[in-house]
Amino acid sequence: MKKHTVIEDLHQAQEKDRKHTYLKEGNMQDVANGCGVPASQVYGVATFYTMFSTKPRGKHVIRICRNLACHLGEAESVVKALRAELGVDIGGTSRDGEFTLEESSCLGMCAVAPAMMVDDKPYGNLTAAGVRDILQRIKNEG
Repeated sequence: MKKHTVIEDLHQAQEKDRKHTYLKEGNMQDVANGCGVPASQVYGVATFYTMFSTKPRGKHVIRICRNLACHLGEAESVVKALRAELGVDIGGTSRDGEFTLEESSCLGMCAVAPAMMVDDKPYGNLTAAGVRDILQRIKNEG
């Protein structure tokens, strides 16, 4: 019998239906039942880790790195460009539902700071001017 872990099961639940990039209450209850733990524990895990969300997000999730290396690498100008391009602040989703902008404490890409990830794809050596091109390319890819 396979031993269930809350984090693995939450990842599977969140990725199961690609139309939804978040965990619904029913998903978390299913994970709790499968793992044999209280739903409150599953909710605690889901709200602690930034890779999970309990509220709807856009089709693509942008995680901008906010660590020291990125900060020194002018990440704030990239954040400002992302906010302007998407029309949202950190934690918001663009009006067209295409992108959600989140921040991350570290993406492990200090050598190419400033950096961000869009879904699972990393982008480094970012500039404010290059943000628009990246977003347009992602939209065109589908």
